[in-house]
Amino acid sequence: MIAFLLKRLVWMVITLWVVYTITFFLMRFVPGGPFDGERKLSAAAQQNIEAQYRLDLPLHEQYLYHLGKAVRFDFGRCLKLPDNTVNQVIAEGFPVSASLGIFAMVFAIVVGMTAGIVSSLRRNTWVDYLLMGFATIGIAVPNFVLAGICIMLFVFYWQIFPAAGWGTPEQMILPALCLGAPFAAYIARLSRTGLLEVLGQDYIRTAYAKGLLPRRVVMGHAMRGAIVPVVSYLGPATAGILTGSLVLEQIFGLTGLGTHFIEAVNGRDYAVAAGITLVYTVVLFVANTIVDVLYSLLDPRVTLQ
Repeated sequence: MIAFLLKRLVWMVITLWVVYTITFFLMRFVPGGPFDGERKLSAAAQQNIEAQYRLDLPLHEQYLYHLGKAVRFDFGRCLKLPDNTVNQVIAEGFPVSASLGIFAMVFAIVVGMTAGIVSSLRRNTWVDYLLMGFATIGIAVPNFVLAGICIMLFVFYWQIFPAAGWGTPEQMILPALCLGAPFAAYIARLSRTGLLEVLGQDYIRTAYAKGLLPRRVVMGHAMRGAIVPVVSYLGPATAGILTGSLVLEQIFGLTGLGTHFIEAVNGRDYAVAAGITLVYTVVLFVANTIVDVLYSLLDPRVTLQ
């Protein structure tokens, strides 16, 4: 386990360097600059601003300078918000995005697993068809479309939830539901398929033959093998939740990392875009590592390599 985690740590460092390098050069090769939309500046003022942010240096010197600061977890000051540092922007936006992602993931796992278990135990009944029908719709409908429908129904028509903002439980429910619903649908189908496959195994029939209650057989014996596909899916689901939150934060007016990232890309704020990209990379790498460890704990046949 320690050797596996050390190898993952080394690969994470390499991955962060590659991601930072790609982000650095892509942002600078995109047409336009961070100060193109500002009022017309004199040549002297333009030179002073570029010198302040090291934009007057050759590209390879800019890369080495900012890479050295990034290694020290210092991404510098925002180009569009000079009074704030990138670390301050990340510290402000990360709790919002993390809370939204955690609520969405918990909702997806609880609802998806419950629907999958009930559907598998009621196979080929109207309950199974109904739940899997909803799961199919949940997979097909994008979360931003679902968000628009939920806003029309639960904000304007029934007026149950607020349209925007963050901090109270009422403000958290609707964005988390819209973000987690497609992933709940995937988890429902995976858990149903996994549980049906496990329920046909010999050791499950032996457990029934011993006279164990169906609930104990399902929850105590079958679920460990049935949730393996779900655990494998949690890594890609984390990536999907992060990318999906970029759009939903805009729709619900949340000042999370997604909002700051989109504003940074549109405004060519190189420092903010690079910093947030690295944060997303770390989160995804840690999530995938946790999933691999859980997978090996659930299935002894899997070895960490």
